[in-house]
Amino acid sequence: MGVLLPTAACATADRQSAGGPIVVATWDNREAAAAAWAVLRSGGYALDAAEAAARVPEADPEDHSVGLGGHPDRDGHVTLDACVMDEHHRCGSVGALEGFLHPVTVARRVMELTPHVMLVGEGAREFALAQGLEQAELLTPEAEANWHKWMETADYAPAINSERRDRPRGQADDHDTIGVLALDADGRLCGACTTSGLAYKMRGRVGDSPILGAGLFVDAEAGAAVATGHGEEVMRVAGASAAVEAMRYGQSAQDAARAVVERIGRVTPSDPEAIQIGVLALGPDGTVGAMGLQPGFVYVVTRPGAAPAPGAAGVVTERIPVEGGVTFLIEAPSVFS
Repeated sequence: MGVLLPTAACATADRQSAGGPIVVATWDNREAAAAAWAVLRSGGYALDAAEAAARVPEADPEDHSVGLGGHPDRDGHVTLDACVMDEHHRCGSVGALEGFLHPVTVARRVMELTPHVMLVGEGAREFALAQGLEQAELLTPEAEANWHKWMETADYAPAINSERRDRPRGQADDHDTIGVLALDADGRLCGACTTSGLAYKMRGRVGDSPILGAGLFVDAEAGAAVATGHGEEVMRVAGASAAVEAMRYGQSAQDAARAVVERIGRVTPSDPEAIQIGVLALGPDGTVGAMGLQPGFVYVVTRPGAAPAPGAAGVVTERIPVEGGVTFLIEAPSVFS
């Protein structure tokens, strides 16, 4: 039976004692969190940890919403979006990238080796080629078969229907983007985000994932946040940035995540009960906040000690010991029940 965590901020004493190392990730990305934790527990850098985490689903052909094996756009092209941001406000991003296994690494190279923040399309591809980064045929036979099946009706509906909402959680299309935030033992706060975007999207569509301030935002003093779900709705409110700014002005990570998701529920032109949004926040003191628009938004926390991070809200569904810490899979509270 799961353990219910508080939905409000933790006690002041817990907040004062919180800190790194800690990694948090959207959805059931325990393997990704493990990759990040391996970096953090050995004293490594938070950005290295975030990148290592993102690379796991990017290379997983069974994950149809990130990287290799991602569902294509309506024309059959798998296009990838990713970004990274570090504790110094340095950031890099790629959008509509084709043919490379690890867009998060391309995004980091954009940050470190160019005067720009974002490269897209053919320019991003040429840059990745020049860097000698690993190429890949991203459209797997399974994803291609799913695309051909979709083409029979070409019904484009990137929403949650009643069948999806009512069935057991954790099935393949109950998740999309992975966003990961890491705080290392030296207090450095960094993040990464990567996705293949909405299945069967229009050619050229880019969502919130590679947009700094929408899918990811990091501020070493205030905190960091990532968003997942229907990216158009996140972009309308600059979701990740809004959560971080709320923390800057005194809200807990949990209250900040809740405020952003509730706002999306109020302002979206779409039916708010037909889409899913998740926001995950991490304070510079190691406090965690998470909120879903619909039930079913799960997230992962890996940290030292026997308890989830201070502030973490929701129901603990799994607790897995790892070297030097524990991984918790938690279902976040939601606006709609």
